[in-house]
Amino acid sequence: MVVGEFTTEVDTVVIGAGPGGYVAAIRAAQLGQKVIVIEKQHVGGVCLNVGCIPSKALISASHRFEQMNHSESMGISAENVHVDFHKVQEWKGQIVDRLTSGVKGLFKAHNIESVEGEALFVDSDVVRVNHGYESSRYKFNHCIIATGSSPIEIPGFKWSSRVLSSTGALALKEIPKKLVVIGGGYIGIELSSALAGFGTEVVILEGSPSILPAFEKRLIAPVKKKLKAKGVSVFTKALAKGVEETANGVSVTAEVKGKTQTFDADYVMVTVGRRPNTKDLGLDLAGVELGERGLIHVDKQGKTSNDKVYAIGDIVSGMALAHKASYEGKIAAEAISGIASEVDYRAMPAVVFSDPEIASVGLSEEEAVKEGYEVKTGQFPFAANGRALSLGESDGFLKIVSRASDGLVLGAQIVGVSASDMIAEFGLAVESGMTVEDLALTIHAHPTLGEIAMEAADVVLGHPIHIAK
Repeated sequence: MVVGEFTTEVDTVVIGAGPGGYVAAIRAAQLGQKVIVIEKQHVGGVCLNVGCIPSKALISASHRFEQMNHSESMGISAENVHVDFHKVQEWKGQIVDRLTSGVKGLFKAHNIESVEGEALFVDSDVVRVNHGYESSRYKFNHCIIATGSSPIEIPGFKWSSRVLSSTGALALKEIPKKLVVIGGGYIGIELSSALAGFGTEVVILEGSPSILPAFEKRLIAPVKKKLKAKGVSVFTKALAKGVEETANGVSVTAEVKGKTQTFDADYVMVTVGRRPNTKDLGLDLAGVELGERGLIHVDKQGKTSNDKVYAIGDIVSGMALAHKASYEGKIAAEAISGIASEVDYRAMPAVVFSDPEIASVGLSEEEAVKEGYEVKTGQFPFAANGRALSLGESDGFLKIVSRASDGLVLGAQIVGVSASDMIAEFGLAVESGMTVEDLALTIHAHPTLGEIAMEAADVVLGHPIHIAK
């Protein structure tokens, strides 16, 4: 029985305090709304607590360990380099705590009330929050749903202490000696590369003909090369069939190109995708319509079939990206405040924190041609850049896709060190309608990785300086 239930009227209720929800809440508060945020687990959501941030911390620690062990070409060598994984996890946790505490501080600064509990719609403009044996009701003028997504559990691989999601893998108390990874998408590749850097023997089973199937083959090639150098075994067209758990490990059975194979390891990590968290919200009582795969139908402002309810992030169509959720959160907050804002995904970047990193924005050459553009491209290798060579990171290239008639930048793809940072310049170029001449005429500091952007623009224009025409 629920006791102590009462109703509070509020301008805006935000369900979920991840990178979509907390950004939406702050923007709505900035625009003068009284905001309440409901979160059932941790402020910061999956991204800050068990996703983007902790995974990148682990990747950074792995890179540092590899550099300490493999810098002989620079004249630097070290003996008996040791990893205290407990301290690695402790350091990772400190980063998470600092960021989540920062979000809580921002809530306080903007007079946003944070409520812990599970949200359930009971009417088109009322949500109930259950916390323990008590519940509260909030009657809202507007609501923004930002409940994110959860790892998909596949048949035959029930979560356990040995069968892990990405969340479980990030919480490991030891560096596995052997790991089987099911799924060669961005999460699987990022964590495989990080753990392989620590010395784990990794096997990747990917059902598609290639890992990272959403990216061009040429972008993937340097990543495959580095995975092989780290001792990672990649099996494509491989379908995981089942797992047997023992006291000390697992035995994974898979069909690889039509043949049955068995892989023994300490753990198996399943990273085959994520599903939207739209169940058990009472969306039918709110008059909110669901589409395919449990995604919520929204318009360009994030509005659902209920004019008072908006939805953002992983629970709506499009790429499941933290920065997409944050962007949509701002749009939704502005829309319910009467501002004529709507989404425009032209300059939405996608990044894989692989080794080396992959980043893209705008249209690829193939996509641009399919859309009817006559294109002109330019490509510049990291191997011809002084800063990349001085970092010992010469693998990769940057490619610009432009409109042949006037040089308008349509998109860019990068594979190489710091691609995740470099792609922002091209996001700006696509968003602002810049041309390759604008990029070429922009003076880039020397020696920097940023010069690669200028050099690639020169290639498009037909007068490259540091590679032969």
